Amino acid sequence: MFEKIFADKMANLGTETAFMVLAKAKALEAQGKEIIHLEIGEPDFATPRNIIDAGIRALNEGYTHYTPAPGLPEVRATIAEYATRQKGVHYDPEEVVIVPGGKPIMFFTILALVNPGDEVIYPNPGFPIYESVINFVGGKAVPLPIREENDFRLDVDELAGLITPKTKLLILNSPANPTGGVLTAEDIGRIADLVRGKNIVVLADEIYDRIVYDGARPVSIAAQPGMKDWTIILDGFSKTYAMTGWRIGYGLMHRELADRIAQLMVNSNSCTAAFTQKAAQEALTGPQDAAEAMVAEFKKRRDIIVDGLNSIPGITCKRPLGSFYVFPNIKGLGLSSQELEAFLMEKAGVAALSGTAFGKYGEGYLRLSYANSVENIEKALEKIAAAVKELR
Repeated sequence: MFEKIFADKMANLGTETAFMVLAKAKALEAQGKEIIHLEIGEPDFATPRNIIDAGIRALNEGYTHYTPAPGLPEVRATIAEYATRQKGVHYDPEEVVIVPGGKPIMFFTILALVNPGDEVIYPNPGFPIYESVINFVGGKAVPLPIREENDFRLDVDELAGLITPKTKLLILNSPANPTGGVLTAEDIGRIADLVRGKNIVVLADEIYDRIVYDGARPVSIAAQPGMKDWTIILDGFSKTYAMTGWRIGYGLMHRELADRIAQLMVNSNSCTAAFTQKAAQEALTGPQDAAEAMVAEFKKRRDIIVDGLNSIPGITCKRPLGSFYVFPNIKGLGLSSQELEAFLMEKAGVAALSGTAFGKYGEGYLRLSYANSVENIEKALEKIAAAVKELR
């Protein structure tokens, strides 16, 4: 009924398939079908108690009103201090913009920088909102293939071949969603050498940089010589501290960029909720044992799901170094990624995501989140194995 009244650009806006699959799984559960959820990228742990208490305390102390658009000064200062330690480069509070979740940083960055026709290089398979927003603003989305044979790290030489005079923005994600790949220090150094001095801004999505295994050490491109002013770091609290529902994230960037991102905040959200900012401040300054325990448990689950998937004929799976996802190769099963996603939901009662939900180069793969209990992961593996056996 309203097809003819929407702005043309709405036809270019994509979605995040995980929420669509979650809705389908919930509908099947409502019909009485048991579904094991491995589709949604959300820690299954409760937010640590000290953070919840800080949020409650903030509410009781009156943090229920507007804040400055870029965030409470004391929380921006805390984030700047944390980022200086974590990222290996100095940040001032004025270089921090607090937003409701991580997505506004990618949305605002693309909105603020990309004109129609400007080229944006982004990882594919990668977080689907990158491509969605690039297309929405009229930019040219230039996919950078992320391949299994390169341990799901980008190929710097291939990246070099994609850069043109029209390249305005490069998006990096390490540790990565959906693959769990982690760029090495050598990778980051070579990327910095490639883009330095070319008026290319880097959007570095580092939301998973605390969820790493086996000695992996994510390196921020902002710490490379000459790159801080040309890098916007996206980070937040949803993954590390199991705070997805609190909607709290932030960007780190040059002050001139921060002023523009804050301007977009004024025009959209006004500000981020005050009490969530105080809870986030406690997350960074309080004890870290709960966050570290989550990572240890994720590592245990990672090993279980990788070993289990590799035991199923027709499936092979790399052992990721970061995030809480695996990206198994399912080409040996003879089904497309979307066909297998549907088959596992209907036949096995396992909700997973097609690799193509993350871009065309995800064909032949499936994304499974191991942000679920060991018991459920083991049950899911049994169900997948049984379904695949029947399929073969």
